[in-house]
Amino acid sequence: MSAREPVVLGCAGVGVRVGDAVLLEDVALDFAPGRLTGLLGPNGAGKTTLLRVLAGLGRPGRGRVELDGQDLYALPARRRARRVAFMEQQADTGLPLTAQQVIELGRTPHRGRWPVPPGSAAAAREQAVLAGAVAAADAGALLDRSWSSLSGGERQRVQLARALAQEPDVLLLDEPANHLDLRHQLAFMETVRALGVTAVAALHDLELAAAYCADIAVLHGGRLVAHGPVEQVLTAELVGRVYGVDVTVARHPVHDRPHVRWNGVLRGADAS
Repeated sequence: MSAREPVVLGCAGVGVRVGDAVLLEDVALDFAPGRLTGLLGPNGAGKTTLLRVLAGLGRPGRGRVELDGQDLYALPARRRARRVAFMEQQADTGLPLTAQQVIELGRTPHRGRWPVPPGSAAAAREQAVLAGAVAAADAGALLDRSWSSLSGGERQRVQLARALAQEPDVLLLDEPANHLDLRHQLAFMETVRALGVTAVAALHDLELAAAYCADIAVLHGGRLVAHGPVEQVLTAELVGRVYGVDVTVARHPVHDRPHVRWNGVLRGADAS
């Protein structure tokens, strides 16, 4: 994937309600350009809702989302899709597609009305982008497989390749390590961290967030309760308050990164 100038993604005063339920309340965030931010919080904290708002897939009831200072929701849908890629936690299709065809869907926002002429420079670039996306996601062995035959982890790798084929400036990931075995979890996070794009990943695994994220943002009950560099924000006190779990946060003996070790559930803690 080619390196490009990082961009700034941010939101201010974002609020989302469904009936009487408050999903997000007055969330204000600026995501550091070119860095990987882990979006943390317990179930129901609002992580997926916020990602969908940032992806332009659900205009908030209140507040504003900006991409390089422009109102994200004022951008034409095709232009928005060229710049922001969203990898959902559960993606499915009833169409009889192969993994390669799913990955090629990532090029849709970049294609014009007419097909690219075979043998042209544009066609060569198209193939190079797709090949780079497939290699980065370690999805080469899956290309001829039908989507319906893929396991959950294999689908995650194909969906990452599709998102990378978009050549996004912003990459939004909802539980991207879900269904992946340990090797592919680590490879996935290393790939995303090395891309150099502004990336936001909703994660349940605090150890993955500690090991790979430059920054973290923590939601609890639809509100932002912490945001900043992982070394400053990911503390035992915060984890106890938000998750109701007793942990020890120390330096990893090999990687010199924060390391989270759980000790047990905090009795009487309310982390709902």
